[in-house]
Amino acid sequence: MWSSSHIRNPLARSLYMQAVRQAEIEEELRDTRYEEWYTCDVSLLSETLQPKYLPLHFDTETEEFLQGSREKSDWVFTQIFHSVVSTLLSMFVSVTSINGWLGRGSMFVFSQQHFYKLMRIAPGWQAERLLDLGAGDGNVTRIMSGHFQEVFVTEQSPPMRERLQERGYRLLDIEEWPTPQSGLTYDLISCLNLLDRCDKPRSVLEDIRRSLSPDGHLILAVVLPFSPCVESGSKLVDPSEVLPVEGKGWELQANSFVEQVLTPSGFEVETFSRLPYLCEGDLYHPYYILHDAVFVLRPTEVENQQENRV
Repeated sequence: MWSSSHIRNPLARSLYMQAVRQAEIEEELRDTRYEEWYTCDVSLLSETLQPKYLPLHFDTETEEFLQGSREKSDWVFTQIFHSVVSTLLSMFVSVTSINGWLGRGSMFVFSQQHFYKLMRIAPGWQAERLLDLGAGDGNVTRIMSGHFQEVFVTEQSPPMRERLQERGYRLLDIEEWPTPQSGLTYDLISCLNLLDRCDKPRSVLEDIRRSLSPDGHLILAVVLPFSPCVESGSKLVDPSEVLPVEGKGWELQANSFVEQVLTPSGFEVETFSRLPYLCEGDLYHPYYILHDAVFVLRPTEVENQQENRV
């Protein structure tokens, strides 16, 4: 029986390992129960959150993303090149920037149908302005953008900023987007998997609240269990503002996130759901998965917030 230790040529060894891994992946995929990605024990949610929970399901758009990720994972020579370049550059720059240069690592948070159901809108719904914070390569922005006259985005990574501009989105600097600086308000602000990767998440929520139009909403995704860190060049560091999220398991962390972060920040949950946060993979894994809580929120009245804090 041959093994990789018998193969001296590095390329041949990589091809052999890819063939072995592909067989393992196919077996794993056959055993994957996609609906488990969307499972929530509603009985563990707080009484306030239980009626707000919206069960969503695996759908065609999600399957298409996974299929595309599997196909890219099979591009052996491309994946080997990406692996070598990523290893060299990771000593100097962030993973996000590396992915931007290589044109890989697209994310998938929700499908078009998921977006309609979460927002409780019809396909023809239209509004004036969308702001997508930390938009990455714009793959998720694309799901929302067709419903708005103007689409604004922010992103720190220079390569990702270039990709967003190529898509035609209006790029704002990190310091520029809050209303006092830009003079703009937004009908929808999306903050998807950003709060656990930014230095001052509490301040970001305050800026979002001030920047929403009177009937505006925030759509927010956060990975649970909550594990914050910030990209600083090639390193990961702790954020300067710490969000007090507690509890064991997805449901209890969702309770804590609402009670200790969102409510004190002046937001009320309209709907929320559990969705897989998917990322394109590499030579060894066709995709990677984390577990998101996705909230649609509206700002509460300042007077109500002051009463709640007394």
